[in-house]
Amino acid sequence: MMTTPGFAPGFDAQDDFGDVTAEYSAVRDAAGLVDRSNRLRMLFAGRQPAMTLTGLVTNDVVALRPGEGQFAGALTPKGKVIADVRILARVDDILVDTGADCSPGFAAMIRRYVNPRLATYTDVSAVLRCVGVYGPDSAAAVAAVLSCAPSVVTALAPYQHVRVPFHETPIHLLRSTAIDGIGFDCFVPVEHAATLWDAFVRHDVRPVGRTAFEIARVEAGIPRWGIDMNDDTLAHEAGLDTLGGISYTKGCYTGQETVARLHFRGHVNKLLRVVHAAMPLRTGDAIVNASGDVVGDVRSVASSPRSGPVAIAMIRVAEHEGLVAVNDAGTRTPITVDIPSAS
Repeated sequence: MMTTPGFAPGFDAQDDFGDVTAEYSAVRDAAGLVDRSNRLRMLFAGRQPAMTLTGLVTNDVVALRPGEGQFAGALTPKGKVIADVRILARVDDILVDTGADCSPGFAAMIRRYVNPRLATYTDVSAVLRCVGVYGPDSAAAVAAVLSCAPSVVTALAPYQHVRVPFHETPIHLLRSTAIDGIGFDCFVPVEHAATLWDAFVRHDVRPVGRTAFEIARVEAGIPRWGIDMNDDTLAHEAGLDTLGGISYTKGCYTGQETVARLHFRGHVNKLLRVVHAAMPLRTGDAIVNASGDVVGDVRSVASSPRSGPVAIAMIRVAEHEGLVAVNDAGTRTPITVDIPSAS
């Protein structure tokens, strides 16, 4: 049986638990346990929380029913990404969850634009932890630890969530898309977070640190704000549309004019792509085509035990063959680009 004595999910997730390769294998081949409590969690309530959020993000929050959720972006007036968020509609309120790196910008946007007569908001990050379970065996592990029917867990579509008891304490179980869409996040009160973590460990779900989780994230091409995108990145460049994060039928919101213009134009000039190489890449490496033109740059980087050096890069849409990454020393490393198949 695995043990992590004295560990409690909180704001300082560990880089690893002693064996990055085994941790990576857990989230890829079995089930891995990840502390995601460093993310910002806010509760919105009041008279019109859904309408208020719909006017601030790229997706249609008003359309959500309790138990449903969605991915969305919060944008600048010029359509550039302030934050990427997960929105969970509950019976009496709405839970919004976003990454640690973009939380200051999102929180500032909320403070600036939310009318307190229409919606209230509360930062619950300190009292509500997030424990993630990812990998092909994650559904079975979650069902066993939470003592619920496997069908309750497997029936959840991405971003759907359900309230389930754990030691007579209600937690929210969310179907997550953090790594290839295979996994779940448990939003649990802080006083029960360590008990929930230990219960998964006793079920032989291996604790996974940030290093292994990041490798799997990069391989899956899931962008991270602050590295792969920022407030100089257009929503479409970051792939918010392909990730289901944009509604083109809802009402107005901050940045909508730019989003609509790009949608009707049909494409942007550059996109985030997963790239592979034989040698390690570095964040900031230039990507150059056969003519010597700089056509992109490397963002997140990782070294996968399974596929070797891998990265997320911003690359011109038309460029995907004969590319090399060039570092500050002038070293040239050929790269291959993953091109998503047409659906």
